[in-house]
Amino acid sequence: MGLFALMLSFAGVLSAQTQGTGNHVFTVKHIPLKMVFVKGGEMQLGCKEDRDDSCAARETPVHTVTLPDYYIGETEVTQALWMAVMGHDNNPSYWKGNTLPVERVSWEECQRFVIRLNKYLAAELPQGYRFALPTEAQWEYAARGGLKSASTLYSGDNDIMKVSWFYGNSNQRTHDVRIKGANELGLFDMSGNVWEWCADWFDENYYAENADWNNPKNDQETTYRVQRGGSWNYGPPYHRCATRDRGSIHSRYEDCGFRVALVPKSK
Repeated sequence: MGLFALMLSFAGVLSAQTQGTGNHVFTVKHIPLKMVFVKGGEMQLGCKEDRDDSCAARETPVHTVTLPDYYIGETEVTQALWMAVMGHDNNPSYWKGNTLPVERVSWEECQRFVIRLNKYLAAELPQGYRFALPTEAQWEYAARGGLKSASTLYSGDNDIMKVSWFYGNSNQRTHDVRIKGANELGLFDMSGNVWEWCADWFDENYYAENADWNNPKNDQETTYRVQRGGSWNYGPPYHRCATRDRGSIHSRYEDCGFRVALVPKSK
């Protein structure tokens, strides 16, 4: 079922449905937001040559991260959901379409979206959880398929054509979410379509210098915030699960959007 059909199938301004899998489907002004449950555990994150092809220095060394349970958006935030939360006349995207990912949103604007979403859905949230941008570790853990991981180069497959909109097939623009294949957790477009903002400050040497990999988040202020996943405007190396990039918190990019997570309030 396409996203447009899903929009029509949900009623109510603000409601939530808990599914047997542990996933949650919320609606905001009839627009669905599906949050996929991610079982916590341990995983080696970062780039290693026998798994991830050529590694950049910022992606090494490989390190074992431990995460608690959390949820992450099935898709990137769509323009329809953005406008449901931020106002029907508020759509900053260059390419317009309800089921296209929202783009040209700064990291700061994503924070305002998250604050409003938490207020709208306060009564519907799983106990002890709040909406937030995913941390860099949460993002990569989910992109790799969590405990169901098949250790693929891209999120969901080793064949980029099956899972990603990238420079070689995108016609240099965004595309509707949920068109390409999903990964092991049922997440779409974690490789490609648009870059995705993460919660962390970006540090080239974070992997080499951090000492605590228990639910990590880089709160040490730098110049940039983390971006993950690659976009329609980049080639295959940037779509690897291990790829780390950055952006100014004030800047808006035509190839950068975001997806939301539901995370424990302590984080």
